[in-house]
Amino acid sequence: MPRKLSDYGLNDFLHLRPLTQRYKTLRYRSVDDKYVKMPVQSTEFADIVRCIRGKNVIATVAFEDPDCLALHLALLRKYVVLDQVIVFDNSRLEKTRVVNAEIAKAYHANYVCLPPNPWTGRNGSRSHGIALNWIWHNVLKPGEPSAFGFVDDDLYAIAPTNPFAPLDKYPYYGDIRVAADRWFLWAGFCFYRFASVSERPLDFGLDWFVGLDTGGANWDVLYKHLPRDTLPARPVEWMSILAGVDDHQAGIERRGDWIHEVGWSWSIDPVLNYRKRKAVLDLLAPHLPANFHLPCETE
Repeated sequence: MPRKLSDYGLNDFLHLRPLTQRYKTLRYRSVDDKYVKMPVQSTEFADIVRCIRGKNVIATVAFEDPDCLALHLALLRKYVVLDQVIVFDNSRLEKTRVVNAEIAKAYHANYVCLPPNPWTGRNGSRSHGIALNWIWHNVLKPGEPSAFGFVDDDLYAIAPTNPFAPLDKYPYYGDIRVAADRWFLWAGFCFYRFASVSERPLDFGLDWFVGLDTGGANWDVLYKHLPRDTLPARPVEWMSILAGVDDHQAGIERRGDWIHEVGWSWSIDPVLNYRKRKAVLDLLAPHLPANFHLPCETE
């Protein structure tokens, strides 16, 4: 939502930002509201919603990278304590969705092909946020799990871990991001006790006018009611993975028991992408099943 009028300065008023930001907010909200009402074409969808009741559920949004999804699910199944995994496919290409569906099946994860996303190709953060809102309204809220978490598909577990355990003490938990006097849980790793949030008007989109990225729109309805220092901080450590290449082009993150591949360079430099993925594979090799192979190697 846009800032309060008292938060705008003279320069903002001279550039009509209070008016333009309110107009844009209404337009964004209209697009989001229409999207979350879009159905999916799946005979198994009702069963997927029913099967999560009372369970600890991880929802993963897949996007354009079957190899990434395979790594994610293989390590999720090996190391992470959970009840159900659901892959929500936000990919644009039909052939990619077919491969992702096969990967989900191979790792005993449910699969949902999301409706065509109006923000994909225009704004990656908005595309991700509207996908999470669709998942909340159409699957998680009616499904009533015990707890749920969103985990990005380029996060790879490398040690036994139970991300739901902190919810025994906290209503929600994850990686904290800060913007001025506001904070929010990063949409790539955030977990919620269902009973603590089920009655809130959740919005996993962004609130860019106050500097909050995907997931930050929950500030007003959720995060501002809990002091940030109440939640335990998870350390984030940047790691160099390619000699002679800037970390922000090809670095990765160590986030507790997880490795975050950080796909910022993807589709910009194919050679760099290949080198980085190979380095990530070498790093993950000791953790992967002996029979693991990348889907794209079999095409």
